[in-house]
Amino acid sequence: MATKVLDSWALMALFNDEPTADAVEKILEHAAAERHRLLMSVVNWGEVYYSVMRGASPEAAEQKAKEMAAMPIEIVDVDLPTTRQAAIFKATRKMSYADCFGAALAKIKNAEFITGDHELKEVEKDIKIGWLK
Repeated sequence: MATKVLDSWALMALFNDEPTADAVEKILEHAAAERHRLLMSVVNWGEVYYSVMRGASPEAAEQKAKEMAAMPIEIVDVDLPTTRQAAIFKATRKMSYADCFGAALAKIKNAEFITGDHELKEVEKDIKIGWLK
């Protein structure tokens, strides 16, 4: 079974009902049907949480946390190999540190990174990216 890593950008697109929301819903449906395994770094989970809290309210962030918990996404804790790879990406590329963790998880798991964030073009040669359009 293929593995995919979901970027916070993808969930924010879903929550904000942006044009790529349908594509994100399909990815979630396929994960629920066990067509692929879907992972997300805990750092990217935190990025979604703080973005909702900052943009709406603590209550909205808690609601989205409950919605994410019900999704077929495995939240992956940070470990030393992932942190090392994220640090390498941060030192050598122009990316946010949170994006570096998602990209590092994708690299370590040999997974496709699902995003629409053009900042991730920085690692396009290092990992496979599933671009949301």
